[in-house]
Amino acid sequence: MAFTYGAYTACLQDRTLEEALDVLAGLGLTGAEVNTGGFIPSPHAPVDLLIASERARRDYRTLFADKGMALTGLTVSGNPLSPLPSEGIGHAEDLRRTIELAGALEVPEVVAMSGTPGTDPGARYAAWIVNPWNGIDLEILEYQWSVAVPFWKQIDALARERDVKVALELHPRNIAFSPPSFEEFVERVEPTHIGVNLDPSHLFWQQMEPIDCIERLGSHILHVHAKDTAVLSGAATRGVLDTDFGPVPEDPAQRTPTGIGHWCSTWPEDPAWQFVALGEGHDLGYWTRFLRALAAVDPDLSINIEHEDAAFGRIEGIERGARTLLAAAEASGA
Repeated sequence: MAFTYGAYTACLQDRTLEEALDVLAGLGLTGAEVNTGGFIPSPHAPVDLLIASERARRDYRTLFADKGMALTGLTVSGNPLSPLPSEGIGHAEDLRRTIELAGALEVPEVVAMSGTPGTDPGARYAAWIVNPWNGIDLEILEYQWSVAVPFWKQIDALARERDVKVALELHPRNIAFSPPSFEEFVERVEPTHIGVNLDPSHLFWQQMEPIDCIERLGSHILHVHAKDTAVLSGAATRGVLDTDFGPVPEDPAQRTPTGIGHWCSTWPEDPAWQFVALGEGHDLGYWTRFLRALAAVDPDLSINIEHEDAAFGRIEGIERGARTLLAAAEASGA
């Protein structure tokens, strides 16, 4: 038993799957995770064809095998609980189809997000309740759980039927975004086939300690994203719940996409935090301890680099991440 070190191929969507796998293999990685819907396209997995055709699935698996790569996950990050017609219904269907495809391909894990409903049955937009010290916010949160629980019970049953595990990324703007909120998810949903995709970057910027989170979540961890965050000097006066962002740039060339038809707002000049290439926010010693903590929980996890550092190109960012990750693997013995 040993970790499989790879990368999420979404940042290489300008390349064919064969080219993307060659990039990863050339960096010493042996696993790949591909996107199958949700907020971003599916350039490396023809979902409809793969579901419909056993021959297409066989050829797809052969491609990975010929490159010496394992297909370690299908990702469908979205908001399946959103009241927006352009999000919720489509993202929920993408999730169901991805679970179906994962079962057919014998891919062990689907990476997803728990989603966020609106405030009430008539809401137009999703609303993330962050700090419900005000009593009415607890009422909103209770309504949101009433939407989330039956949906995720159905998804858990589908995953169980397909012999697939769903790993929820604890991502801000979702109903499960931290160890305590995921524990509430477990208490309410009682899942057998839903756990956690441990992505430290989203924990760092919320000022959590990922290693402590690993110890608390334990066997709920099913999958891992290797991604870093730098907490910057702006946090001293902005905090990590800063709302001082500007509108999406008018010039399309200046926009940073977050999905299909969605873009990042303009960041403050002195932000509180930023996603950075693995090793740019925390040093090799930290990632060595991180891998040791994961190995104590499960020595057979898939750990995939997710590159979202705008300071580096797509190949350069993955290359930096792979160098740090593989050096930490050697130092940790994991």
